[in-house]
Amino acid sequence: MAGREQNSMDTPIVEFVRKYADSDISRFHMPGHKGHVFFGWEPYDITEIAGADVLYHGDGIIAQSEKNAAKLFGSGATHYSTCGSTNAVKAMLFLLRTGCSQKSDAPRPYILAARNIHRSVVDACALLDLDIEFPDTAKSSSICTSAVTAEHIKKALQEKKQLPLGVYITSPDYLGQMADIAAIAKVCRSFSVPLLVDNAHGAYLHFLERKQHPMDLGAAMCCDSAHKTLPALTGAAYLHIHRDYVKTYEPYAAQALALFSTTSPSYLILQSLDWCNRYMASGYTERLKQLERAVKRQKEGLRGRGIAVLDSEPLKLVMDTAKNGYTGLEIAEELRAFRLECEYADGRYVVLMATAENRERDWKRLQDWAKHTRLIKKKGEPLPEKLFFSYRPKRRLSIREAVFAPAEVVPAAKSLHRICAEQTVACPPAIPIAISGEEITEKMVEAFRQFGITKICVVKNEVL
Repeated sequence: MAGREQNSMDTPIVEFVRKYADSDISRFHMPGHKGHVFFGWEPYDITEIAGADVLYHGDGIIAQSEKNAAKLFGSGATHYSTCGSTNAVKAMLFLLRTGCSQKSDAPRPYILAARNIHRSVVDACALLDLDIEFPDTAKSSSICTSAVTAEHIKKALQEKKQLPLGVYITSPDYLGQMADIAAIAKVCRSFSVPLLVDNAHGAYLHFLERKQHPMDLGAAMCCDSAHKTLPALTGAAYLHIHRDYVKTYEPYAAQALALFSTTSPSYLILQSLDWCNRYMASGYTERLKQLERAVKRQKEGLRGRGIAVLDSEPLKLVMDTAKNGYTGLEIAEELRAFRLECEYADGRYVVLMATAENRERDWKRLQDWAKHTRLIKKKGEPLPEKLFFSYRPKRRLSIREAVFAPAEVVPAAKSLHRICAEQTVACPPAIPIAISGEEITEKMVEAFRQFGITKICVVKNEVL
């Protein structure tokens, strides 16, 4: 079934819940709405009752649905998360940490990661007492992107006396930039170091004509946020384990997910993941092909009008509005006047995310905006480009030490040379400018200002 579509696929979770909702049974169990309608979804909102299986300890309908997903994605094993990719990220790092015995005189375990990590990575490292080291990469005009290549990873691994527990890459990133996962995976395997990929924005990649999903390209593990590019409810995510790493990680996967998750998983989210299996097995590749063409046409049309559009993953449309003299935030406001809401905007970029569920009216509104936008009608001088992460901050404390140290909140403008305690981020993109334990630099203070961050949590001086 992997890589091929079926005419249909069973949906055991959906079918069980529908039968239960239609049974007219008296509900002397949680949740408290008892299936009575307040918003409309209550009859299908249940808990882990008899027959409903148990997430992370499943041997019934949930286990069967996850097997369906694994076959669809071609993974060795796939697990559901109802707490988003955030939970799957923490679980992946837990799996790396499992079996890593740390003697008192041994070097601290760490992961090697591209700098544009999600804050969940830092949170997980605080809980698991892991450090993070960053390879040298090309300079970037956004905190969202870290242009890491296989050569960057190879050079970093060659220079290490102690190899990392794993290499961690975010691809696609928030600006739709994609790393060469196949090449990086090859380098990692040559050093016997597993590659982990935050594929939160790329659940659809396995279903392209030329497959680009991390499970197809040799990553050991990856997470997908189903709700970002598939018709799933917010919080729906997958943890995938590659066939070659099943024996190593699968025995501990349920434990890893349960450790960071709620004991009351949403069956609404589970049903949406279950339904996505049928959705992807029933003509999705063809719908995706048509969508790719539609997005490509839109990109070409905007470029033809003189709007700077980045090369990016197939389902993102990323405009560099600064080249025409406007911030992304200004253009995001302009888009709203045309009844268009973007996914992300900052001082330079606007990001639009498309799926097969976008309708013709959406594209027409975008085309109408393109005819009237200030980017063309009142084009200005290009805004100056600012480069991020072309620095190596000094680490003063481990991530765990900084997160659990007594802390105080200070004005960001007065945080220079202080030690970051809890990372302060805007969400989206939830990418830390300063990471817990790092000394705050002038470039970080400038980045805080650019992102409108006015207060920072720092370690109290008397702790040091």
